[in-house]
Amino acid sequence: MADDWVPDVLGEPFRQRTLPLGSDAEGEIVATLVRSLPSGWDALTGPLRDVDVLYVHGWSDYFFQTGLARFWNERGARFYALDLRKYGRSLRPGQTPGYIASLSDYDADIGAAVDAIRGPRPRRLVLLGHSTGGLTLSLWAARHPRTASALVLNSPWLELQLGSFGRQAIAPLVRAAARVDPLGRHPEVDLGFYTRAQRELGTLPVGHETWRPERGFPTHPGWLAAIIAGHATVASGIDVGCPTLVLLSGGWTSPVQWAEAMTATDSVLDVDEIARAAMRIGQRVTVARIPGAIHDVFLSAPEPRDRAYDALDRWLLLGALSRRPRLSPR
Repeated sequence: MADDWVPDVLGEPFRQRTLPLGSDAEGEIVATLVRSLPSGWDALTGPLRDVDVLYVHGWSDYFFQTGLARFWNERGARFYALDLRKYGRSLRPGQTPGYIASLSDYDADIGAAVDAIRGPRPRRLVLLGHSTGGLTLSLWAARHPRTASALVLNSPWLELQLGSFGRQAIAPLVRAAARVDPLGRHPEVDLGFYTRAQRELGTLPVGHETWRPERGFPTHPGWLAAIIAGHATVASGIDVGCPTLVLLSGGWTSPVQWAEAMTATDSVLDVDEIARAAMRIGQRVTVARIPGAIHDVFLSAPEPRDRAYDALDRWLLLGALSRRPRLSPR
């Protein structure tokens, strides 16, 4: 059987595989799985040698964080990243970037990725989601109990920036707009400050600007209704069914005008709102606040980035995955 894995845009050791998902009114739908495997020695001796990691990106984004893959590979884990349908490597001409009418539609993308990862011998699965990907994976884990051994959330978008009262106030208007014109275009609200913060920190990816535009993808009523429905589900209380680590910046800066503080705070989400919402996604949730971190804590300046990796390392090796459980096939 031919190898379905082909060279990836990130170069070695990354390879990619296309996952067909059918079609919709805009044409062919695919997801793209990217992998990075540990060295032979790390695969044999690493503390996480029986672990597969599945990463899902956030809004207006794609996988490019090579240092994140290296962290897991050095501990023996196999690292996989999923570019969801209509994002990054999976975006096809004529498609509305990032558009989805229900976050549960991503069950097909994630399910196809898990099937592609699964091998003949049982291994533990760690889900790793950033921002909107963190919301998506939290909801997926709650719908698929006992599938993941651990969940790591990097600044997950678990609540609207307006807070629960603001969300409840605008939800009827958003649902009405979604029924009338789901693909209508909202006014642009992203002023590009998060992109500028990454540029000043030297952590902004080079190239592929259509996959990650400076001011983000245009947003639409149908998409926003799907996000708000996801937030409402979280607010009602869910159980992801596994130990969960939530990594957040120590503070946030409102993105009304540029400020240097945006290179050391989250300028996308209100992290205090997210910390409160995180308490409603499971029974074993740890929140780690990282002073000096930005929205993607692993793209922060070196000192807070190292603190984020240290917090993740301790949580994994001394807690969530410290003891090798009796494995059952998944």
